[in-house]
Amino acid sequence: MTQVTLNQPVPDFEARATGDKTIKLSNYLGQFVVIYFYPRDNTAGCTQQAQDFRDTNKKFATLNTVILGVSRDSVRSHDRFKANHALPFDLLADQDEKLCHLFDVIKVKPMYGKEVRSIERSSFLINPEGVLIKQWRKIKVANHCDELLQALNHYHKVKQ
Repeated sequence: MTQVTLNQPVPDFEARATGDKTIKLSNYLGQFVVIYFYPRDNTAGCTQQAQDFRDTNKKFATLNTVILGVSRDSVRSHDRFKANHALPFDLLADQDEKLCHLFDVIKVKPMYGKEVRSIERSSFLINPEGVLIKQWRKIKVANHCDELLQALNHYHKVKQ
């Protein structure tokens, strides 16, 4: 699979998700999709990020936008994480790293004196036609949902 490119259609993909579902990107044609990648369930930054998306989910929904979280954790881990934090959106398990490679989010980072492969916290905005219209890489959790909502408000104003 090739990597995503800004202003180009995102290749359709299929992934296992919470609630024993299989998610396909093409199921969301006609809606905006925010796909956010995070390193691990139940870590401080990732938990805060998921809670921020949870707390702003209704605002995203009013803008015809679906949230999908992705990490390399298992569906079982995602199900617990989703239940523990009352997340109203699905989490995709990317244990084979296909989505991580498609969106080019696997990076080598220094950790405790060693180099480790990890997910670089990133978000991607896909329009209702399936085209990648904006991306954020190396994001900081604080205020990120507000940035996404501003971008969505901009695209909605442009379409009017």
